Parts: sequence; structure tokens; C-alpha cells
Amino acid sequence: MLHKNHPYHLVEVSPWPILGAFSALIMMMGLIKWFHLYKNNLFLLGTLITLMIMYQWWRDISREGTYQGLHTYKVVMGLRWGMILFITSEVFFFVSFFWAFFHSSLSPSIELGMLWPPKEVIPFNPLKIPLLNTLILLTSGVTVTWAHHSLMENNFTQAIQSLGLTILLGFYFTALQAYEYLEAPFSISDSVYGSTFFMATGFHGLHVIIGSTFLLVCLLRLYMNHFSPIHHFGFEAAAWYWHFVDVVWLFLYISVYWWGK
Repeated sequence: MLHKNHPYHLVEVSPWPILGAFSALIMMMGLIKWFHLYKNNLFLLGTLITLMIMYQWWRDISREGTYQGLHTYKVVMGLRWGMILFITSEVFFFVSFFWAFFHSSLSPSIELGMLWPPKEVIPFNPLKIPLLNTLILLTSGVTVTWAHHSLMENNFTQAIQSLGLTILLGFYFTALQAYEYLEAPFSISDSVYGSTFFMATGFHGLHVIIGSTFLLVCLLRLYMNHFSPIHHFGFEAAAWYWHFVDVVWLFLYISVYWWGK
């Protein structure tokens, strides 16, 4: 590897892909067991193993990019395209939920009483917690951009402060959404309204948790001087993902909370 005559990274043999596949299999079997036998021990075991493998796999990638210098310009461009395609796939994932929502809301069937929202379903007030959550996510988009520009200007103090603020806003959003779910006047089994509402907002909430964790790892790496003003794609990927989460929430707020009430 020291005398290679190309800019690409030919990865070494790693146990994590096959172990990750088996851990995902255990987690899925545990999920089936949970659904049928109401025992979640196998699912929790599979989840724990998966998290351990994720940690060690991404630890190796961080070492390759930070300490071994294997993430050359060509490699980073490949990583950029990979992240772009991943976010594109996520866009289509959410398109399916919006499609289901508008299919039912624009032409409610006879089973719904030809009403939207269906009778007896009390939607959320869009000017309360949903509006606050919108302001929180918009503010977090500003703070993560502030962190990015601070990093590019070699101002690590401001980068750490603004990135920490972004993470706090992300967890605050999650806490408010959990409170909203606890106080919800309808459930996921309340017709197609409840199904589309909880599937769309629930998966968005999961993405917020993933994005907050992504940014938290970047904060730890920033604190350990893994990033420089010209070499910080790990942080850029997290920022792209966070902006994607922001945009999806704006569409959710406008269509599901505001227009669909």
C-alpha cells in the first residue's frame, strides 16, 4: 500500500460486512419473535450486536481517513457521490409516504365517510408543538451551517459551540415529538389518517435521531482534531443529511399538519 501507483483505496479484508449481515439477520428474527411470542430478548441482542459492529466498522473508516491518509481526492469524490445517492434514495422513501397521504386526502374513500380528516379524528393544532418543532429544525439548520463555515475558517471554538447547539436542538425536537405522540388524540390504527401520520412523522423522527447521533460523532471527532478546514467530508455528509431532514420536515409540516387538518 505504501508504493501504490494509483489514488484509489483498495480496502483490506474486514470481518464487519459478514458479521453485520448476521447481526441484521438475528435482529430481524428477533423482531418476528417479538411480534409472535411477545418476547424481545433476541431482538435486543441483535440490536446490541449491530450497534457494536457499526461502532467498530466506522472506527476503522475514521482511522483510514484520518490517520492512514487513505481518503485521497478520488476516494472522497466517491464518498460524496455515495452520500448524494443515499440521500436521493431517502427522498424517494419519503415520497412513498407523501403519495399515500395525498392519495387518501385528495379523494377520501367511502370507508372514510368521504371526509378528510375522517370523522372522530381530531388532528393536531399546527400552531402549537408542530410550529415550535419547525422553528427548532430551521434554527438547527442555521447552526450546522455556522459550524461548517467556522470549521472552514479554522475557528474550532465556534465550530464546537455551534455543532453542540445543533445537537441539543435535535434532541429537543425528539423530546417534543415524543411528548406530542404521548398526547395524541388518535393512534396509528385510526384509519389511513393515523397510519400515514405516524408512519411519515415517525420515520422522520427516526431520521432526526440518526442525524443527531451522526452529528454527535462528528462533534467528538472535531474535539479530537480529526477534521481540518480542507479535509472534513465526514462532517459535510452529516450536514447534508441534517439539511435533508430539515427539508422533509417542512414538507411534512405544510402538508400533514397544516394543509391536511
